[in-house]
Amino acid sequence: MDNLLNSEQIEKLDVENVMGTYARQPIVFVRGEGSCLWDSNGNEYLDFLSGISVVQVGHCHPKVAEAIANQAKTLMHVSNLFHNPLQARLAARLNALARMDKVFFCNSGAEANECALKIARKWGKKKRGLDCFEIITFQGSFHGRTMGTVTATAQSKYQTPFEPLVPGFIYSPLNDLAALDELITEQTCAVMIEPIQGESGVKPASPEFLQGIQALCTEAEVLLILDEVQCGMGRTGRFLASQRAGITGDIVTLAKGIADGFPMGACLARGDAANVLVPGDHGSTFAGQPLACAAAMATLDVLEEEHLLENAITIGNYLKEHLQVIQRDYTGHITEIRGYGLMIGIELAKNNARQLVQELLHAGVVANAVGESIIRLLPPLNITTADCDQFLKAFQMVLAQ
Repeated sequence: MDNLLNSEQIEKLDVENVMGTYARQPIVFVRGEGSCLWDSNGNEYLDFLSGISVVQVGHCHPKVAEAIANQAKTLMHVSNLFHNPLQARLAARLNALARMDKVFFCNSGAEANECALKIARKWGKKKRGLDCFEIITFQGSFHGRTMGTVTATAQSKYQTPFEPLVPGFIYSPLNDLAALDELITEQTCAVMIEPIQGESGVKPASPEFLQGIQALCTEAEVLLILDEVQCGMGRTGRFLASQRAGITGDIVTLAKGIADGFPMGACLARGDAANVLVPGDHGSTFAGQPLACAAAMATLDVLEEEHLLENAITIGNYLKEHLQVIQRDYTGHITEIRGYGLMIGIELAKNNARQLVQELLHAGVVANAVGESIIRLLPPLNITTADCDQFLKAFQMVLAQ
């Protein structure tokens, strides 16, 4: 049916039949390969968003596509009431990479974070009684859109329409260790943080702050939850962004790039936190199915075989250095370029991020505006210097306009 409809007809069908939860661009993408996308009119685009840090090893990577196709012909789904060899192998591999002990598989980042919250609350009540249920998160954070995770998300624009929220969440300023220290009490069961805040504009927690959080949590016997949904899976040049600071959480959440576009999430835990949940406490019908696990295993293979963590550092440095040249050349347009690896935020002097992103799209480049003044770049980890040069040329052109 879709092959018989033009882009305008598809847009009309979408508006009439799909809930309006997204502000969609008037473009219909129909094919992807590597760092490129093609729309229904045959126009080619350079993708510097990766489906928001999802297409980690590029669109339709042959190894991932082959793994999915082969698994689809063998076994796509089996109930979690039975053992699944691919799930067991994937769990062992993720635990080794993240220095964790056990994994709960799910289908998204929000679900992974929801699992982390449940672990923390059950652990807290066993540790210090029924009043130990408070979880501290950080202003500007984003942890998901379920009722639990939207409450953990310390941004009122995501919360207000859905109040009353889940009780027991407290918000602390980012990179302010003294403020956090004052908030931790006997009622605190966990501190939850993104090593780099993505949805508020690529705002890193400093290494000293992350190290300080771990020390405070250890001293107060409080769980540390690291939300690596957007910044993990090699995006910063380390498997986990928190590894740049040399810390290890009690719980780590992953999703987005874990299976190169196939829906999957994972909540990893170590120590006591790894054994909190028992049969009946939590579950998910589709979680860790063979098809998703095959995609994730292939994605990990590609990350390793093509040395994409190293590429994220090398190409990320190249991109940032050239952006800094543009910053100097176009004085007064850019106030800051920040981030690690291939997770980069461009802070603009004016509230024109959405306009520039729109003009980049017209120039054949997909990027993302976060709020009014920040452009976020999350390209596939296998991009090249040639891809960067194409982006930089387009970005310089729209700035000049």
